[in-house]
This record gives sequence, C-alpha cells and structure tokens, in this order.
Amino acid sequence: MNQNNIIQIGFLIFPGFPMACLTSMIEPLRAANEIAGKTAFGWTLVSEDGQRVQASANVWFDPDQDLKSCDGLDQLFLLSGPSSKFTNPTSSNGVLRKLSRHGVVMGAISGGVFPLARSGLLDGHTASVHWCYEAAFATEFPQLAATQNVIMLDRRRLTASGAAAAFDLSLNLISEAFSPDVATEVACWFQHPLVRGQGVTQRRPTFAAESTNDMLPPIVQQAMEIFANHIEDTVNIADVACEIGISVRQLERMFKKTTGNSPHGYYKSLRMHKARQLLLYSKDTMVQIAISVGYTSSSSMTKSYVEVFGVHPKDDRAKVNMFRVRDNTIVPSA
Repeated sequence: MNQNNIIQIGFLIFPGFPMACLTSMIEPLRAANEIAGKTAFGWTLVSEDGQRVQASANVWFDPDQDLKSCDGLDQLFLLSGPSSKFTNPTSSNGVLRKLSRHGVVMGAISGGVFPLARSGLLDGHTASVHWCYEAAFATEFPQLAATQNVIMLDRRRLTASGAAAAFDLSLNLISEAFSPDVATEVACWFQHPLVRGQGVTQRRPTFAAESTNDMLPPIVQQAMEIFANHIEDTVNIADVACEIGISVRQLERMFKKTTGNSPHGYYKSLRMHKARQLLLYSKDTMVQIAISVGYTSSSSMTKSYVEVFGVHPKDDRAKVNMFRVRDNTIVPSA
C-alpha cells in the first residue's frame, strides 16, 4: 500500500478481454469508497503498449499507461481471453516478473490466468480456472495446479474464474480493507445474492436443462461426477448405474426427469464440451482432441460434435482463428 494508504490496483487489459470482468471488479471498489466515506482503493488501466484496447464487446478502452511505465501499484490483474499473448512476450513477461519481485500482488480474472501462467508467475501456486477453460489450461500447463473454486487467494496470487467471481474477489478485498459489514452493504447495493469466499465451487450448467449440477438429486450428481472423471477413458452407462447401486432404467428415468436428457446424451454433451474447449483454446490437432475425449478417430468425434453443436468442428476452429493470427500463420492448425 502506498504512503496515502490507498491500495493502487492496475488492470492489464488485452485485446478481446471480457469487459464484464473489469466492471465487476471496479464497481464494487468504487461503491466501497463511497459507502465508507474514504478512499481505500484506486485503480488504473494498463495495456502492453499504452494504446487503445478493444474489449470482446467491441467497446474501446483508453489505458492510462503502458506496462513498462507501471509504478506504485500494489496489485496487478490480467484480464484477457485464453488465447491472449503479449506482442513482445520476452520484454513484457520480464516486466511482470520484475513487478512481482518488487512486491506487487499478481492476479488474473477469467482467461487472464493463461498469460499469467505463461509468464511463469503461477508456478508453485493454485489458480482458479473457469470450467469452460479447464481442459485447455490443463493441456497447456499440466504442471500447474488449478481449482474449480470461484476464487483462489494463494499467497500473493489472486485469481477469479469469471465476471461474477471477480465481484466476489473485490468483496473479499473490501472486507480486508474496510470490514465485512462494508462488503455486505456493497453486495446489497448491487443485489449480489451472497458473498462468496474461498472454497465455493463453480456452478456448472447441465447442458440440457435450466439447472446446475448442485441443484440436482444426489444420484444424478453422483452419475455426473463419474462421467466427468471418465472423459478420455469412457465408461458404460450400465457400469455407472451399477456403481451407484440402481438399475439403468432408474438412472435413465431420473436423468430425463431432472435434466431433460438421457445419461448417454448428457455424457456425450459433456465430452463434446471438453472437445470444444480444446478446439477453441488449445493447439491440439483434431486427432489429439478426439483421443482426449474418448474417441478412436476424429471422424467419429466430428459426428457427435455436429449432433451436439450443429456445426463442424473445423468451422468452429476457423471462426476463432480469424482473430488469432501470428506471423501470417493461422493458429492452431487443423
């Protein structure tokens, strides 16, 4: 904290960053200053070169400074998509490491964990990774620990899985700087239903109904957990039912009633969502992706992919590659 006892927070924004993650952090901090009647938080926008940055919603932001000029920060959060990289990685990653050595707490929101991990500053730490990025994160950084918790405060590394989690992270910062009462009042201002701390896991959609997996009957949750643990090494529905201790017919009836889908349909959808993560956010080939989600060939995976998403996987990858060109070469390759 600087000599004025104001916590100075920098937000390093990359092209295509999720705008909601930025506002979800700044607005609670602004409200806390107003409620408490004193300024405990200050913030600044940073980009790698100081130039304007366009968010994913096509809104432009004018940073206050470039990364090399950062000075007097207490915390620095990276906001980006999972594919974001520095234009000059050697120099910019060096700046991040220098800031860390000089006591700046480093953090990341949503896809910002990817460039933070590429800088080496997540080595030896656990990061909160959004469930839609976890397969790609594990593929690129198999040596790093990730958690499904909405936020992770691991010593001098603060990470949040998404925009709502960023709000929770700010509430935790407010609670420390002011008091839990101020944090609660901020939450009430924004109609935030509860203040989530560490240890709260992300809620996942069931892909087939207007519900999340923690709202479902224990038997269905147990089956979903077994499915999630057998993506590459696939499991038969009959074996799942046997492990739970019910008949296949019972499992199918309960799945259909609570999710609107069959166990087989849910399992295929789960595998295809992981395939899509790898397709959009990794450089794996179609064959590698097929194997990682339990298929023996890319053609059989493609058939299931089209059934679930209604689009050919190569077309999906081509769309994201329109925004991901390096040295005149499309990445990743098909």
